[in-house]
Amino acid sequence: MASAVSIRGLHKAFGSRVVLDGVDLEIAPGEFVALLGRSGCGKSTLLRILAGLDSDVRGSFSVPGTVSIAFQQPRLLPWRRVWRNVSLGLHGVDGREVARKALDEVRLPDHADAWPLTLSGGEAQRVSLARALVRQPDVLLLDEPFGALDALTRLAMHRLVEDLWEAHRPAVLLVTHDVDEALLLADRIVVLDEGRVVASHFVDLPRPRRRASFVEQRVRVLADLGVDDAQAA
Repeated sequence: MASAVSIRGLHKAFGSRVVLDGVDLEIAPGEFVALLGRSGCGKSTLLRILAGLDSDVRGSFSVPGTVSIAFQQPRLLPWRRVWRNVSLGLHGVDGREVARKALDEVRLPDHADAWPLTLSGGEAQRVSLARALVRQPDVLLLDEPFGALDALTRLAMHRLVEDLWEAHRPAVLLVTHDVDEALLLADRIVVLDEGRVVASHFVDLPRPRRRASFVEQRVRVLADLGVDDAQAA
């Protein structure tokens, strides 16, 4: 089976600063991968490259299917109603109807005609997910999409993303700083350090997951990140 994402020897530098230093990574169709690492290790840069937003690289990468991305900030256009934000860039379809179905999926059925500035942070992030999913991507890139949300909204978004992934089964690459978030959502956790993949952990646990089920794996992932579990408690 062909990979949804294939990366070989990827290098990226900003001037003299090397951000990605020979990254190799394969993601299977439908696989949910979380990318962990300290700030500045190259996680978001890797996502931008896969999204086609940065082509000045050495090495090779292949994303043969369609790609959508959702960022930490929803990046909604405030002068367009919600449904027009969701259907932005779609051609040859009934944009309002397609947007309505996507908004139903992210549990915002009554917000099609709302203005973005009237939405809460969690609602705006749901609209961002609807906009990404309406394109039926083979690969969904998530760049810390829950980082700006409060704790309760974040938990609700975890369940929503898991439900959407199970319904559509795109390959997902999630950038996050949150080890528990990665263990709750991902099939596999990849740890990036100084521009290199330094560890990979498969998370073979039934869903939905509870934190009590991955205590030992949490310790191992934190160790790969250079954090003592007692310090993180």
